[in-house]
Amino acid sequence: MWLNLLERAVRSTSATTEVVWTFSMLEQVRDASYQGSHSSVFPQQFRLPQCHYIGRVEPRVSLITLGVSDLARARAFYEKLGWHGQEVEETVFFQAGGMALVLWDSRKLAADAGVSERVGDAFGGITLAHNVRTETEVDEILGTAEAAGGTVTKPAARTFYGGYAGYFADPDGHVREIAHNPGFELTPDGSLVLPDFGGS
Repeated sequence: MWLNLLERAVRSTSATTEVVWTFSMLEQVRDASYQGSHSSVFPQQFRLPQCHYIGRVEPRVSLITLGVSDLARARAFYEKLGWHGQEVEETVFFQAGGMALVLWDSRKLAADAGVSERVGDAFGGITLAHNVRTETEVDEILGTAEAAGGTVTKPAARTFYGGYAGYFADPDGHVREIAHNPGFELTPDGSLVLPDFGGS
């Protein structure tokens, strides 16, 4: 029974086997007051003294999903920006460098995430940023977005950090910053490399 409950991930090395415990696994052990009878249930390598929760998360983002009210309109907007989308099961995927941007019906996205949809509040305290290599590119992209049906929410201007940036919103209100920041390196494939800020 316990082996079915654990949903365990096992990592083997030459010396030992670790069980990576999830919060739900630890709660099940706690709630059952499981205090030592494990020896008859677990094989030796799965016993509690050798198990611990490893709270490591790789520092990366794989996909960003935007909730949209009209999938066809949203797809058309991004394709007018020059992006190539693929639709699968009423979901549109765009390759965006080493990650993906996804468009999905906002009601379905809210239900999938287990939250209530906030109609008319696409901002939600989040902006996406697209860094470019020159100030000219900032102006060009803002112009392209506006011609495609977007709304420039803040025209490009000098920034407090010595850069140049502006914002536009897509037809669903998702806000994107277009920025030239001379302090951030962009690799040939467009990946951003953070500098050493010298902070803690």
